[in-house]
Amino acid sequence: MRHSDFWRLMEDEFGTAYARVLASTLVLTSVGGRTADEALKAGRAPREVWLAVCDMQDVPAERRLGRDRPLKG
Repeated sequence: MRHSDFWRLMEDEFGTAYARVLASTLVLTSVGGRTADEALKAGRAPREVWLAVCDMQDVPAERRLGRDRPLKG
């Protein structure tokens, strides 16, 4: 997963503004007691950080892969 995928998933799930608030304020115990922003800057994998956010925010399993998007063609 790339950083851009992480942000797309965050914005799809929480909305653009709230995604940024969560990333900068929600402390994620499973990535060393850091916020998502701090964990990403420290080199943690975006997928690991995304799953940590999902766990803390009780995102259902069926929404953890993001929205279905039409194929580009």
